[in-house]
Parts: sequence; structure tokens; C-alpha cells
Amino acid sequence: MFLHPSPNLPMTNVSLPLDFLEDASQELAQFLIRQLSPGEHLSLDVMGETSQFIRFNHSRVRQIGTVEDGSITLKYSYQERTSEATIPFTGDRPRDQQLAGDALTLLRQETAQLPVDPYLTPPENHGSSQEIYHGQLLAADQVVDVLLSGVEDLDFTGIYSGGTIFRGNYNSAGQHHWFATTTYCLDYSLFTAAGKAVKATLAGSQWQPEQYAEQLKRGRYQLRQLEEPVKILPPGRYRTYLAPAATAELVGMLSWGAVSESSLRQGQSALFPLTQGQHLSPLITLQENFSQGTVPRFNSEGEIAPMELAIIEQGILKTFLINRRTAEEYQLVSNGANTSESLRSPQLLPGTLANQDILTALDTGLYLSNLHYLNWSDRPKGFMTGMTRYACFWVEKGEIIAPIQDLRFDESLYRFWGESLINLTDETEWIPHTDTYERRSLGGSLVPGMLVADFNFTL
Repeated sequence: MFLHPSPNLPMTNVSLPLDFLEDASQELAQFLIRQLSPGEHLSLDVMGETSQFIRFNHSRVRQIGTVEDGSITLKYSYQERTSEATIPFTGDRPRDQQLAGDALTLLRQETAQLPVDPYLTPPENHGSSQEIYHGQLLAADQVVDVLLSGVEDLDFTGIYSGGTIFRGNYNSAGQHHWFATTTYCLDYSLFTAAGKAVKATLAGSQWQPEQYAEQLKRGRYQLRQLEEPVKILPPGRYRTYLAPAATAELVGMLSWGAVSESSLRQGQSALFPLTQGQHLSPLITLQENFSQGTVPRFNSEGEIAPMELAIIEQGILKTFLINRRTAEEYQLVSNGANTSESLRSPQLLPGTLANQDILTALDTGLYLSNLHYLNWSDRPKGFMTGMTRYACFWVEKGEIIAPIQDLRFDESLYRFWGESLINLTDETEWIPHTDTYERRSLGGSLVPGMLVADFNFTL
């Protein structure tokens, strides 16, 4: 059940200081918990942000403003039944208490009519936490001038978002968590007159002028290459380099039915062969690494994940992601995974290929900057399909020759992260989640580029 604010409610106001918001949310949690009767359980998820958004098109500002938003999700359970509701979080204590109290009343009424949940896990107290990561972003009145300086002659199109995001979690067992981080994300493309594009993202907690300048320099070079006649390649296997943004797309697919323990138990995991003795290249070490401070370690159940959790180590499977519900159902031990048992802060460790040697090592083959439209074509066997996108090129003898017409690939992760993997770059790049559905996304992937001996393209 979702409760939405009525038109006469005040605008959500999260421009208040973080310590005030933390205190207000904790006070609200205690207000609700004091109303519980024996046998009733409650947990609260708090989320909000204050973010500046700027949309660019043709190197001009098309939209600019600040978004302030906050919400609280109440998860109520009684007699092995459960329901939840989401309400605005304004920081106005009397208003928030009225909304939350009304929501709790409705949840009691609704929950009594629901069936028993056999795998319901009541709140527990495993200790509390507070993590606040401060950033140094561009001043709000400087962003436009800094970003557009030097691109006046280009078709620069994209969106900048920056500010503070916070999350909180409280439960009736006495546990409380608070997380806040100040970050920015610049997601942009440079277009040719013919509509071809070079795409790039820059994100983090500190503005990086040198990296932005280097991106624009590389983007200008690739724009010139995109002006060359397109090379049409027949389907087949090609020696291929995948830049970090493309690698991140492949890693992201693991969250859709690969690293989840419940998917494994239901016979749907793409990593099932790794449980039967198969392995990947020893170059592949994948872990969850929360030390970047871009996403909270606690999940909606209030569990704290390890700071680092090895999933695949030197090609050998170490663990799947397990949440409390899956642990309850299959009598396992949870490792703090989220509800969907998906990757929240994945890191693929680097190899030894220096960036300046990428084209030389590729020699002749494909240079792929980006991929999109990925999906599983045969999940039990680990086959993914997708398309090349943006600045992708044909390379001969270490030199970019021509842009390519988009290709569709269909390949198994047991090949491109297995026998066909030649090397990974010795530097990793942070590829942020850029979604802004309902709110700014947290997290992203820290990944290198990868060189593959023969990547399969079908169309």
C-alpha cells in the first residue's frame, strides 16, 4: 500500500541540516514505536535528497533547478502478517507524526486481512551505525560556467545532478542506521552534425577538473573519428576491447539472476555452473566494496553488509548474495544483501594492461565504448545479448580506422570472462548509476576495461 500526499500538504522540505533531519527521523521512529502493542513489529526506511539539476542541450542550459524530496516507508508486521506504506517526510515534526500515525492505523487494518507470510523475519538489533561522507562539489552558481567552458563549439548535451542524499533505517528492536553522502554526476554526450555521439560520465564526491578536461579531449578525438565513413562488419568473432562503461554493463547484468542466492535455489542463476566446478579466468575477482561511500551498507531490514564481500575470487565462486528472507527460507546465513539480492557497490579488480597500450594490445579488432539493451539470451548457460552503442570503432594495427555500424552480440560470460579474456586494464573507472526515476540513484560500478580474444557478434 502506498500513501500519497494530498494537495493541501506542505512541500517536502529536506533543505534542513542533516543532523536536524536525522534527529527528526529518529524522533518519528520512537513516536511510532511507543504506540506498538505486544507482538507488533515496525521498521522504517527513510530516504531523501537535496539536489541541483541542470539539463543541457546544444551547449546551452535548457532546464535548471533544485529538487528537495523525502519519504519514509513503514513496514508493519503482526501475527506473521506484514504490510507497508510510504508517506512524505518533511522534517515538520507535528505534520510527520500525524501522517505516520494515520499510516500505522491503516496498516493495522490492512495487515489483519492478509495471509500469513511463512518467511517473515521480524526486526532484530545487530547494532547501529552512522556514516556521513562529505564532498567538495562545484558551487551551485559555478556549475554552468565550469561545464560549458571549452565546449561552446560542440553539441554538448546531458544532465548534471549534485547534492546530498540521505538514507536511514530504524526498527522496533532498537536498531538505527543513518547514511548521508554528497556527490555529483555529469552524464553527457557530444554529438556530430550527423547525430552520432560520444558518451561519457563523470561522478564522485570531489569535482575533478583534470579528468573532465581529459574526457573532453578524448571526446573531441573520437568525434573526429566518427566523421569517417562507417565500416560495416559481417557477423563473426572479433578481437575486442570493451571500455569500462561497456564492462560495467556486463557486470550490471549479474544483478539480474546471477549473484542472487534465491535465483540459484530456484534454478535460474547464470552462475550455477560455478557451483559445479566450472570456473572463470583467474583475472576475474568480483566483490562488493562499500568503502567508496556511495551507498549505505545497511539494507531495508537494517542488516549491515561487510565492508568488502568477495563473490568471485580469481575465477572461483565464493558466495552468492543472501538476504534475510532467503536465509529464512533455505536455512542459510544472510550476508546483508538487499531485497532483490543485487549488486549495490560492485568492484571488478584491475589487471595489468596500461591505458596507453590498449590500442597496441588490441592490434586489429573492435574498440567498444558502450553497450546497451542487454539481456540474457540463455541465462542457465550465462549467455548475454546486447548492442554496441555510441563511439565504437574498427582498429587496424593499433590505429582507429573507422566507426562501425552497430552490432548485436551474443556471448557467454564463461567465454569473455573465461578462456577468451586476455587482460584487464590496470586502472579502474567509476561508472555511476545515473537513473533519476523518483530520486537520484546511489552507487555504481568500479571496473576496468577488458580485452577479449574473440567476442561473438551475431547481427
